[in-house]
Amino acid sequence: MTVLVDDPIWPAHGRLWAHLVSDEDLHELHAFARRNDVPERAFDLDHYDVPEEIIPRLVAAGATPVGGKELTRRLIASGLRVPARDRRGSH
Repeated sequence: MTVLVDDPIWPAHGRLWAHLVSDEDLHELHAFARRNDVPERAFDLDHYDVPEEIIPRLVAAGATPVGGKELTRRLIASGLRVPARDRRGSH
């Protein structure tokens, strides 16, 4: 399993945010997030939203930095991607 983190380009709450995903297994993604103090509330169906300032720590812990298109491509290939149409009403 590889944990991937994309570029922090998503503005919200006065910060920039990135996505943290697994290319294989949500259980391993959750375990990685727990080990690295990413709160459960940051999980959004198939990814964690993570603030820019913790990305260096996540990479040091083993996350692989990739661009957003690569992250999306690998998430879709994993079968874990939740399409936008399925997100409506899930929050």
